[in-house]
Amino acid sequence: MCFFDQHRFACGDWKWGHFRQHCNREYRTGETCGMKLIMTTVPVGQKCKLCEKIDTKQRRRTAEVERINRWRREGSKFSASIDRSYEIVRSLDAEIYELGCERQRRLQSI
Repeated sequence: MCFFDQHRFACGDWKWGHFRQHCNREYRTGETCGMKLIMTTVPVGQKCKLCEKIDTKQRRRTAEVERINRWRREGSKFSASIDRSYEIVRSLDAEIYELGCERQRRLQSI
């Protein structure tokens, strides 16, 4: 039951911070007992790295969809580019889904 800081992100996720205080159960110098308790919660004004990755991929997906729509309005001369952009959108959807699942796993492991 050693005490650590907790960093709380704007998205609701959190991570452990610096070690702050030993508990009375640990007698070895420089070691922790393995049980972590929160000493202080430090609010962080930005999103976690996982949410930043999700936001970046969603912005890229939106840009690809807008590009596809523009090419469709211009005619059928960009059919190969449209097909390639559809593949990019599908891969981005899969990556966004995997990152969302990873975020859910992290939230459930608390």
